[in-house]
Amino acid sequence: MNIISDPKTGECQLVLGPKKFKDPDVTAQGDKRAIVPFKTLKTLWFFTGSLCNIECLNCYIDSSPTADHFVYLTPDDMEPYLDEIETLGYGQIEIAFTGGEPYMNPHIIRLSEMALERGHSLLVLTNAMRPMMRPRVQAGLLDLKNRFGDNMTLRISLDHHAETGHDHERGPGSFAAALKGIDWLSENGFSVNIAGRTIWNESEAHSRRGYADLIKRGGWALDTNDTKQLVLFPEMDEMVDVPEITTACWGILGVSPEDIMCSNARMVVRRKGAGRATVLACTLLWDDDQFELGATLTGARAPIKLNHPHCAKFCVLGGASCSA
Repeated sequence: MNIISDPKTGECQLVLGPKKFKDPDVTAQGDKRAIVPFKTLKTLWFFTGSLCNIECLNCYIDSSPTADHFVYLTPDDMEPYLDEIETLGYGQIEIAFTGGEPYMNPHIIRLSEMALERGHSLLVLTNAMRPMMRPRVQAGLLDLKNRFGDNMTLRISLDHHAETGHDHERGPGSFAAALKGIDWLSENGFSVNIAGRTIWNESEAHSRRGYADLIKRGGWALDTNDTKQLVLFPEMDEMVDVPEITTACWGILGVSPEDIMCSNARMVVRRKGAGRATVLACTLLWDDDQFELGATLTGARAPIKLNHPHCAKFCVLGGASCSA
């Protein structure tokens, strides 16, 4: 049995067993692995590019000021998927942008406009720092706000309700810069929510009280008791031990496959050097070939075998979803 000490909390954790998550059909114990059938498309994520203005201590997708494993998504990349949503009869869904920092993508305002023009709701994940605060981007955001109102929501990554915790993850000055961005969004009437993390060895109730105090001081219109307005994500670490999810787990845990986000969401990315964009099973599993589903939404409707630690810790046991 291998045990490591978490450098953040000092707590001891079991290291993931070397035989786990190897066979897509069977667990290390020989049980049938759980599968999530694709039901419908409720959220289509677009990965706008892996470049980011900062480098976080534990970025699950390895974004940084020099990261280029995913290139900037363009309107030409995005349009076929918007067309395919209509062709497949999904109607108006949630379109979501993630990165990297989406507001570093030079096409981001046009990409946003494309989604909103078709009647979809739009969710943008941002750190609300300098890229979002550039005058050109601010002008574009204000124009979108005036034309599409609350059909666009910005989710701000605020890892902790205190400066020390947030800056530990994202670097000195990050907290102050993010608060300045939230202030600007709030003053201009944007729909805003916050994404925090649960790595701080504090209860959810304590975290929500901490964010509530911060929000009250900022004068922002956010309800911290609403789990959509304040999302607290479980930590993801592929090396820490988690159980494999079997078909029997659905009944034991009281969880339905339909509750798991890969039953109703996919993510579009453009890899460096690739001739075109491609579709992944979800936002979390970006560097594992078994979760790459081809170039079209039509071909990406395959069931997903939960053969990754993130499937267990984040989705099934953590009960989390990236969508709004």
